[in-house]
Amino acid sequence: MVVINMMVFKHIYFRALIFGVASILLTGCFAYTAQKKYTKALNAPPYDAIIVPGVPLENGMWSPTMKARVYWSVYLYKKGMAKNIIFSGSAVYTPYIEAKVMALYAEELGVAKENIFTEQKAEHSTENLFYSYKLSQNLGFKNVALTTDPFQSKILEKYAYKYDLFVDFLPVVFSILDSIPKIDPDIDESKAHVDSFISIEERESKWKRFAGTRGKNIRFDLYNTDSIPTKQ
Repeated sequence: MVVINMMVFKHIYFRALIFGVASILLTGCFAYTAQKKYTKALNAPPYDAIIVPGVPLENGMWSPTMKARVYWSVYLYKKGMAKNIIFSGSAVYTPYIEAKVMALYAEELGVAKENIFTEQKAEHSTENLFYSYKLSQNLGFKNVALTTDPFQSKILEKYAYKYDLFVDFLPVVFSILDSIPKIDPDIDESKAHVDSFISIEERESKWKRFAGTRGKNIRFDLYNTDSIPTKQ
């Protein structure tokens, strides 16, 4: 029989309770902020484009995270809140270019091909933000927002401020997303496949990858004014 010291038990219980309460409060705070930003955007002119950070294709299937981001961006587009969508992401952990995969799903869900753009160099969320914003400038888009899940959105806001990126943030409102009827359309993922693929886990140390998540690996020369826009 295992005997647990009552003081230890109380300490563990108290920490679990605090963590649980904090999680509930943070979730509620994120949900309130997302709804507030959505309501504001709903009553404003449409964005020239929304930026959607990439997610890896896993075993030929989109993950719940990718599905949520794609469906939310498609919803904003069909709602008339965004004229164009920029999907961002290279082939990072799997041999499929994340931006292309998401673009293929968006097209199947009814987004016009001419309104879909892809940024295919980013390997970290900070690069999704920076590269896509620079690409949007090359495309002539003035009014741009980034849309993703509320937690990632909150993290990336500080990087937008740090790099002087004039980007709004329009995080997923899950109460709305949950009400949207969903399907799993078939796509030809081979269109996004990279033959000479090497995972980032093999190319970079964990410390370099960690630096990348903090925006330390950004290449500021990638999307200058001479860059060629990439259409889907």
